[in-house]
Amino acid sequence: MSRTHGHDLSRDTIAAVATPPGVGGVGVVRLSGPSAAACALRVFQPSAAGFSGFYPRYMHHGRILAPSVDAPDARIVDEVLAVHFPAPNSFTGEDVVEIHGHGGPLVVAEVLRSVLSAGNDLDVREARPGEFSKRAFLNGKMDLVQAEAVAEAVAADSPAGLALAQTRLAGGLGHRVADLRDKLEALRIQLCIAVDFPDEDVECLPPDALTRDVCELIDSLQALAGVASRRRVWEEGGLVVLAGRVNAGKSSLLNAIAGSNRAIVTDRAGTTRDYLEERLLLDGLPVTLVDTAGLRADGELLTGELDPIEAEGVSRSRSLAARADLLVLVLDGARQEPLAEPERELLAHLDASGVLIALNKVDTWARYESTTPRSPLSRLADTLQSLGLGSLEIIPLSAAQGVGVDDLTRAIRRRLAGGDTPPRPGELAPNLRQARAMHRAAEELDGLLQDLDAGIPYDVLGVRLETASHALAEITGAIASHDVLNAIFDSFCIGK
Repeated sequence: MSRTHGHDLSRDTIAAVATPPGVGGVGVVRLSGPSAAACALRVFQPSAAGFSGFYPRYMHHGRILAPSVDAPDARIVDEVLAVHFPAPNSFTGEDVVEIHGHGGPLVVAEVLRSVLSAGNDLDVREARPGEFSKRAFLNGKMDLVQAEAVAEAVAADSPAGLALAQTRLAGGLGHRVADLRDKLEALRIQLCIAVDFPDEDVECLPPDALTRDVCELIDSLQALAGVASRRRVWEEGGLVVLAGRVNAGKSSLLNAIAGSNRAIVTDRAGTTRDYLEERLLLDGLPVTLVDTAGLRADGELLTGELDPIEAEGVSRSRSLAARADLLVLVLDGARQEPLAEPERELLAHLDASGVLIALNKVDTWARYESTTPRSPLSRLADTLQSLGLGSLEIIPLSAAQGVGVDDLTRAIRRRLAGGDTPPRPGELAPNLRQARAMHRAAEELDGLLQDLDAGIPYDVLGVRLETASHALAEITGAIASHDVLNAIFDSFCIGK
């Protein structure tokens, strides 16, 4: 079913490179629109004798020539395979031609340039971000949930995120939302009957039945939307910030967790001036691990003792710590008092539930065995207890020796995932936009129940149902404004 009503679906033809930037085995240039085949034929020279045009869904071998096949000064751009997908049996629902050539960035750029030049009088232009998927949506080839899932599958950086995107792409979530919307519309029809034919001998929906049906819908919407918050970390990942004093071993810990020499490690204080990011998977859970500049006490910042670059790095570190999903406070276990003023000041401004303590340099503890009866671990635990932070989890480790690092990564994964297991195959999990629309629908239905208890007439209650139905329609794109569509498809990559 086409969704072009109310939306501008140009009759021009679009073209773009459909493969990622960089060097690869194959590079693809895609055209979509009424002039796709005509434009491609202007630059495609077939190798087979007797070629009379593209045969649908068949790979034709040949060469791309510029500026055109018929030009006396034509030059070879690339040796390619070209395939034509006639409308409506294509990704976009329009005539589509794909030109598969060699994957060098200059090669595919030259092929695209040749296509655009040859199609200048055929209204062929370069595609905007997400325009192929937008045309697929507007032509009824997929709903809005599936269109978003295309971009989400492309951007997925974990097996769990890809599985969730593929489930949405398969259409299961869209069908579930459509089913809930159908139930809302059925209720609205029954309310309309009660309002329009009050004296007729027709079955009307009694208040108790309306309450029961609306409560079931609210439960379904809240359960579905609740999956989004639980699954967000599996799809988007968690931000884990390593914070601590200079020379506490944050950079060594980053390298130990990432398994590479990503950060420079020296004995000199203040080596890390800015922050370093490392994207990695912890047993399937995507995590952005950030190594920050060493903490300094407020007094050091106010007195101007630090050079401007390090001071800016410390400021950025505190900002990152405030937005982290989990803060790993790295303490120097080689010190007599690991928890000093900079760390105490940081903890005073953070929610302890989002903090994990890594007590580093346990390999140095042997030096204290003959001089103090209590280990650094027990002294730290007592100090935290005196500060009202006794619930903080402490992981003893040695980043330099690799001791306890696995314990820390397991703790990070456990804290971020909150005990949730990876998504099950086929599990329906909306993204943030879709979950927000579900919450709006549920809130509207909750308002309906309050109005019903207050004796509000059925015709007014029908407005509540209509608003809730509209919110669900925005999820699948059955009703969608230009602003909503542009916000979604503009975030896509060009060529998709």
